[in-house]
Amino acid sequence: MDAFSNQNEQANPNQVLRTELFAVTDGKIISIESVADPVFSEKMMGDGFAMEPTSNIVLAPVSGRLFQVAGALHAYGIVTDKGIEILVHVGLETVTLNGEGFVSSLKEGMMVKQGEPLVTVDFDYLISQGRKTTTSVVVINGCSSLYHYELNQEEHAVAGETLALVVLKSPDK
Repeated sequence: MDAFSNQNEQANPNQVLRTELFAVTDGKIISIESVADPVFSEKMMGDGFAMEPTSNIVLAPVSGRLFQVAGALHAYGIVTDKGIEILVHVGLETVTLNGEGFVSSLKEGMMVKQGEPLVTVDFDYLISQGRKTTTSVVVINGCSSLYHYELNQEEHAVAGETLALVVLKSPDK
């Protein structure tokens, strides 16, 4: 099966569940193992991908309901209608900025569509504060052997348009 073919998620419980995650910013898609923070690179929170952003708006990689909006506006949790839980974490060590450099009006419980803005970020401010801009997108409930990940390491990804990661979940046996 071609990982980047246009297949929809299947409703049949005996078939593989496919979830597509799209680039959250313009920029370079990198493997989660390349993130300069062991929480992400060692997959302590889960598998996924990261981006080196070249644009200041971070978009939802997938449609779903926000189950988390961090008070510091640096992290967003989205659960899809199929139960896949995604964390979008903007920058490294950004929680200590207490929301400075981030603008978002989203609240827990709101619905977001893939490609809609989550937050606007002043990445120059983050850099001036000694923070890295690497933005991680992690499947936080996908750590079992039922999950398989297919990464598209695109050098010039377009936010909301470039397919970054395909998540395949086998049915429970």
